[in-house]
Amino acid sequence: MYKALKPAIKLATASVATVAFAFAAGTATAAETKLRIQTHFSTETLSGQMAAEFIDDISAMSNGEIQVEMFYSSAVVKSAETFDAAATGILDCDMTGGAYQTGKNPAFQFAGDLLGGYQNPYQQMAWLIHGDGYAKVNDLYNAHNMEFVGWWIPGPESLSSTKPIRNVEDFKNWKFRSPPGMATLVFKNLGASPIVMDFNEIFTALESGIIDGADAANLTNNVGLGLYDIAEHTNYPGFHSMPADHLACRKDVWDGMPDSHKAILKVGMQALALRNATANEVKNAQTAKDLRAKGVNLYEWSPEELAKYRDAVQQGWTEFATTPEAKALLESHISFLKDLGAMK
Repeated sequence: MYKALKPAIKLATASVATVAFAFAAGTATAAETKLRIQTHFSTETLSGQMAAEFIDDISAMSNGEIQVEMFYSSAVVKSAETFDAAATGILDCDMTGGAYQTGKNPAFQFAGDLLGGYQNPYQQMAWLIHGDGYAKVNDLYNAHNMEFVGWWIPGPESLSSTKPIRNVEDFKNWKFRSPPGMATLVFKNLGASPIVMDFNEIFTALESGIIDGADAANLTNNVGLGLYDIAEHTNYPGFHSMPADHLACRKDVWDGMPDSHKAILKVGMQALALRNATANEVKNAQTAKDLRAKGVNLYEWSPEELAKYRDAVQQGWTEFATTPEAKALLESHISFLKDLGAMK
């Protein structure tokens, strides 16, 4: 009986060995994607913490095949230089925002922030997912050797100020930190004096009186930056800006990834976008309560004052969209906003 079974046992043993060898070989040759990514957020801010969670998620979903070396607070190059650092090989991916690149083409403004166009992150994400936004943004990014992977949008931002910011009139002669791009144009038209500077320079500039305030982030991230330790005035709910931070990777790095890794990064960014928007909605409401309790003045603008601001924004859109790419993106957004009923 045993002799009769020996050939079958040998065959089964050989089959198991073959499968084990194939499994081991497959594991040994599994594709790896190693990425060096920089964000402008610090580890102390909510956004910095969520960026770290995103890295953990894509590592887990890829079974460790996607490995990321993450640089926070613009540790390698300045925030505005991150895109070029990725495009030229100093980094692999940029996790800042498109508005930093408006000097290349004003179209980058409309690949990140319409300054009061969309009312909440869900509308803006809807354009990306359902308005053919991915393809339209990549028409721009691919021309600069980069692949747009996704957005994460914390929601409307709040200004911080050492002076009251109750209405448009209060912007007259208001010196503030501004991001590059259309924000400088819109606020200049409203009488303010925008100064472009990096995130890590804001606190010192505010403390020393170089600036009166800052267009930096939403309430919760402003707290993480320490701005309300100095600035006793802010606005809530926010309305003036809702930047979409992006993940964009160098084109050859992206093209060299397995399709599974591309899918993990793209879906991972969509998951981050939902978690980010909802977390900020909850945390900003709590932060508003905490700031009021500490004596910070929170101003809710009237519909009339909001209308004045949005008129200035729509004028800014026309002034800023000076290239075919910018006009195409702006027209796409306006068409989608009208379809949503969010704009007449």
